[in-house]
Amino acid sequence: MKALIGLEDGTVMTARSFTGPGEAVGEIVFNTSMSGYQEVLTDPSYTGQLVTMTYPMIGNYGVNREDMESAGVHLRAFLVREYQDRPSNHRATGTLADFLKKYGVLGVEGLDTRMLTRKIRITGAMKALITTEDLDPESVVRRARAWEGLVGRDMVALVAGPAARYRWENNGPVPADGFAEGTGFKVVALDCGIKYNQLRLLTLKGCRVLVVPATTSAEEILALQPDGVFLSNGPGDPAGVRGVVDNIRKLLGKVPIFGICLGHQMLGLAYGATTYKLKFGHRGGNQPVKDLLTGRVEITSQNHGFCVDPASLPNNVEMTHINLNDGSLEGMRHREWPAFSVQYHPEYASGPHDAEYLFDRFMQMMEQAG
Repeated sequence: MKALIGLEDGTVMTARSFTGPGEAVGEIVFNTSMSGYQEVLTDPSYTGQLVTMTYPMIGNYGVNREDMESAGVHLRAFLVREYQDRPSNHRATGTLADFLKKYGVLGVEGLDTRMLTRKIRITGAMKALITTEDLDPESVVRRARAWEGLVGRDMVALVAGPAARYRWENNGPVPADGFAEGTGFKVVALDCGIKYNQLRLLTLKGCRVLVVPATTSAEEILALQPDGVFLSNGPGDPAGVRGVVDNIRKLLGKVPIFGICLGHQMLGLAYGATTYKLKFGHRGGNQPVKDLLTGRVEITSQNHGFCVDPASLPNNVEMTHINLNDGSLEGMRHREWPAFSVQYHPEYASGPHDAEYLFDRFMQMMEQAG
């Protein structure tokens, strides 16, 4: 089935839908990972985006229940060079096409993903429309340009988990109002679009994890008497998220805090820093980052389009990690309060395991605070 892809710069490309009829509008971006497409699809941070994979063959190992990073698919469309409809993997329980159809997400193939990626790198992430229904090139471009975009919008409100709290037990969510009985640090995880592997790792480290909605007040969090607070990843512009930054500001100095991705950006805003939009963002499992505290270089998994401006950091916050490709801020910590964060995804789902040590740092911070 023929599909048209219209970009806001006027470019129109043709493709084929492998999921049937459909239409999607959003911000078009690229991901450089060679594997892990199911983790990409189920990462809430991609809400509002159309994702093209730079690796040419996608779908060859199918999908399975264990690789889910949330309860569903969050991106609006998936673009690949060549879709493989016969998966070959002992873990596969279904095909990528059927998986996308289940969640009503458009998948297209047969486009020049190399050209598209180069265009995004040169021009920047753009508004785009993908459709099998409107095959008028001028209309497709015009409608892409009319989309409102991501800047200034509260995308967390679209993806944050259930209104009720839940614990992470037996590799899944269990509705609960409080922490499980037992030993281990009590960690409140603020759900701004959390990925399951973050919860898996916190639990693996021995933590008792209680996930709460992003809108939970600082007073409610402190009333739970946690040993630490974890700020999750999430989609969109951190400056557009309503209320969360004010609550983080009230938690600073009262409980150890560890932030990842959007959580890192909102922690920066709570410090008094500012954020800005990257030209085409960092998305993939091969981003080199230097830990300034140890001199160690790690290869990291990333997915973000916004960044904390290092020039805006107050004097009581120090930069701890930098991106070796463009020098952007990748990590920071407060000099006085027990709080630190990184821009990338140390939970490695999918991606390299180089940065898992950050969860151990969080454990050490909670132990010292106790």
